[in-house]
Amino acid sequence: MDLIKCGKLLCNLRKAKGMTQKQVADKLGVLPKTVSKWETGNGFPDVSALSSLADVLGVCERMLLSGNLIQNMQEVGNMKKIRFYVCPQCGSIMQGTGECQIICCGRPVEVLESQKADDAHTINISEIENDFYIEFNHEMTKEHFIGFVAYAGFDRVLIVRMYPEQDSAVRLPRMFRGRVYFYCNKHGLFEYKI
Repeated sequence: MDLIKCGKLLCNLRKAKGMTQKQVADKLGVLPKTVSKWETGNGFPDVSALSSLADVLGVCERMLLSGNLIQNMQEVGNMKKIRFYVCPQCGSIMQGTGECQIICCGRPVEVLESQKADDAHTINISEIENDFYIEFNHEMTKEHFIGFVAYAGFDRVLIVRMYPEQDSAVRLPRMFRGRVYFYCNKHGLFEYKI
């Protein structure tokens, strides 16, 4: 761990929050000279203070330890680069349009790699008025079900959460082009281009 690099990051994050060393010290219950020592690379927060410091500065602990704040390039906000995440513990669904680190239930959540729809995971799409009616040829039991359906268009994404023993169909407003993503709790994420 490079203490100088970590110290510069701490200083930059503090200034970006518009805080003084004293304000950070007060929130953490330490002396302002302790914060100064961290920022000059002459020390680093104790493990017990690291989590609180990360909360105060609005970053994750891993970023503080690495001394790097990873920033995405502007063009990664494109919906063609959408990524989905499902927490294996609680089932929360998250999405992003660039590189990100998702933590849920205290653990990192891996990005779901989409695969083309196969024979066991097919969909039928029909148009009703100005909507798409999407039917899944998939069981919806408590053991094996579709967890969510997402429709990503040019500038937005619509996500519908699905539950076991529910009907395996959704109705979504039609957008110009796009992709339908659906998540099977046993086989992962599937993608279908409209």
